[in-house]
Amino acid sequence: MEHDLDINRLKSGELNLGTSIMAVAFEGGVVIGADSRTTSGSYIVSLPFYLLNCQMFMNAENKKNRKLALGNSQANRVTDKLTHIHDRVYCCRSGSAADTQAVADYVHLYCQMYTAQHGHAPSVHTVGTIFEQICYSNKDNLSAGIIVAGWDAQTKKGSVYNIPLGGGLFQQPWAIGGSGSTYIYGYCDSNYRAGWTKEETIAFVKNGPLLTILSIRSNLTYLAFHFFRGKSCLFCSIGLGDVSRWKFGGTIRMAIITEDKVERVFIPGNQLPVFWEA
Repeated sequence: MEHDLDINRLKSGELNLGTSIMAVAFEGGVVIGADSRTTSGSYIVSLPFYLLNCQMFMNAENKKNRKLALGNSQANRVTDKLTHIHDRVYCCRSGSAADTQAVADYVHLYCQMYTAQHGHAPSVHTVGTIFEQICYSNKDNLSAGIIVAGWDAQTKKGSVYNIPLGGGLFQQPWAIGGSGSTYIYGYCDSNYRAGWTKEETIAFVKNGPLLTILSIRSNLTYLAFHFFRGKSCLFCSIGLGDVSRWKFGGTIRMAIITEDKVERVFIPGNQLPVFWEA
C-alpha cells in the first residue's frame, strides 16, 4: 500500500523560526536570548534554494535585483522570539511561528485567569506546566519548542524550563533550542559554569546566537563561493561580507529578568562581526 506522507511539518506558506534560543539562570535571575531570523521552509536556509538564488544573482541585470535575489528565501530578519507571558516570566519560541505565537497567547490568557483566581502570579514552573500540557496534548499538530524562564517570586531565584518538540518539561540551569542550536551545543556544554555573575551570564548568552549566526554565514557563504568559483568574478566583486549580511541578516535580542525589573537588550546586525573577524 502506498502512502503520500508529507515529512514537512509546516503547512504551505507557513513560517519557520530558523532559530537559536537560549536561557541561563544565575543567582539573581535569568538571561534569555535569541537570534531574529524567520524563514519559509523547514530549514534555516535551504542550500539548493540558496544556490538557486545565487544563480539568480548572477543573471540579475542591476544591483537592486541582485540584492533581492540573495534575500528572497528569508521571510523576516528581525523577528522577536522573546515573548512576555506574565509578570517576570518570558518564553523563547522556536518552530512554527504561527504555532508558537498561538500557544504563547493561550498561556498568557491562562496565567491571567490563574492570577485572578489565586490572587498572585503563577510560578515559572506553573507557566512551564501549562506550556507542556498544550504542546503535549497537540503534539501531532504543533511544531513548537519552548523555553520558559523568569524570576520566581516563590523560590526567590531564576528558573529555566525546557519544553522540546512533542512536549515534556525539564528544569535546567541552562537550555538552548531551535534548529540553529546544533551549532552551539558543544560551546555551551564546555563553557558553562555554575555560580556566574550577571555580567558573565550576559556574555555567555550573547555568544550563543552570535556563534550560530557566524557559523551559518561562514558555511553557506563558503559553499556559494565554491559553487560559482571559475564561472564569474561578479559574485566575488561585491564582497563576501556583503553577501553574508544580505543573505542571513539577523540581530540578537536579549532580556535580563531579575526581581526588580526586566531589561531588554537589542544588538543590531551591523554590530555583529563577519565570520572571519570573530
